[in-house]
Amino acid sequence: MPFLEKCFPQCVFKRKTPARQKPGPKANQPNRGSTSGYGRTGDSLIAQINRELAIALRNEPESCQLILVIDDLDCRNYQSQKQKFLAAINLIPNCATITKFVAFAAPELEAWIIADWDNSIAKYTDFRRRHEQMRWWLSQQCHVPFDAPESFSTYDPSRDSCEEKLSDLLILSTTRIDDSNIEQPPFSKKNHTPELLKMLNPEVIQKKCLIFREFYNYMRYFFR
Repeated sequence: MPFLEKCFPQCVFKRKTPARQKPGPKANQPNRGSTSGYGRTGDSLIAQINRELAIALRNEPESCQLILVIDDLDCRNYQSQKQKFLAAINLIPNCATITKFVAFAAPELEAWIIADWDNSIAKYTDFRRRHEQMRWWLSQQCHVPFDAPESFSTYDPSRDSCEEKLSDLLILSTTRIDDSNIEQPPFSKKNHTPELLKMLNPEVIQKKCLIFREFYNYMRYFFR
């Protein structure tokens, strides 16, 4: 929410889902609708939207101008996922006349952090002394494309997710055997990602992330 409020100060956002945080998936179980520090994603998020949004619109029918959904794309097909969300939302009573937009972080929110590394990781207290080592390892050893982070990894149908997760690699970049990581905290998706999002410059991100650019431009023009 702070990141959205920073990007679009003319808007008033009310978060309805995820309703609460959940633990991550158990080991050796397929990640169908994963969970994170932000809560549910994928199919489980759609199910929660059906419940929570119906309640919200019943209680506050006149207060909503836009239904905005943001989810990790996790290397799934962009158009298919978008239509899946819209189809589910359109079944909810009292929302037929409300504008809807489905946005994705591709492949996950950490791509935005990668895109604006210099304003986030490079400046954050826990990482600024080792951000160069982290970036070198991610780009050279893991082939993370810093100029086009949305293109990272490919879809794994057995997991219904990416073969490699950017967030996992960020964690590894701070825990691998390296002098720069000695007595330093590891990257945490739950704790660090929300703080780093506050530091991002959307103008930088939209130059490197085309899916983000579509969302960013839509929101700017919708509330002009």
